[in-house]
Amino acid sequence: MITLLGKAISRSARCLWALEEVGVQYEHKPLDYATGDAKTPEFTAINPGAKIPALIDGDVAMFESLAINLYLAQTYGKGALWPDDAAGQAQCLQWTLFSVTEAEPPGSTRLVQFIFKSKEERSQEVIDAAAERSKAPLNTLETTLQSQSYLAGDSFTVADLNVACSVEYFVRTNFDLSPWPKVKDWIARCMDRPAFQAMTAIKAKEAA
Repeated sequence: MITLLGKAISRSARCLWALEEVGVQYEHKPLDYATGDAKTPEFTAINPGAKIPALIDGDVAMFESLAINLYLAQTYGKGALWPDDAAGQAQCLQWTLFSVTEAEPPGSTRLVQFIFKSKEERSQEVIDAAAERSKAPLNTLETTLQSQSYLAGDSFTVADLNVACSVEYFVRTNFDLSPWPKVKDWIARCMDRPAFQAMTAIKAKEAA
């Protein structure tokens, strides 16, 4: 059975979403990075960097949340999360790299400022800089979604899942997406998926 290591209230949430999408049985062990769970010899044998999440699937042991999602899509989501054609697969790789290099940096900056800092600790300069940096990736997404329903074509794939994991940061921090209506509609559809809702329920239960 697949085992996912890492608290849901972390980037492990991305992998929980992917696991719910592909519908395979899995065990979730909510290791907590902050308490040193990821520094045990057993965990650092998987990720010497001692960061969550990590995934074990038989002889496969790996880390990096978006790479885990690509593996899950390729292994268990063929024809659905992972397109059958080479062009669609290339789009999934392209958008995954876009997510981590273009969309996540300003999104995660907002997350730190609005979720992990008090009002007194927040830097308006940092928030404004992140807002400005957000425009380019959002413009790219808006242009793409003008002509298609999803990032790799007309159906939801791991391309959407991996990018939505970053764009969801904007939603969570109440960023005004109205100048990008196609993006606003797309992220709402992504977050309305049963697998995303299942992941959200796991997070809520963990936080309770």
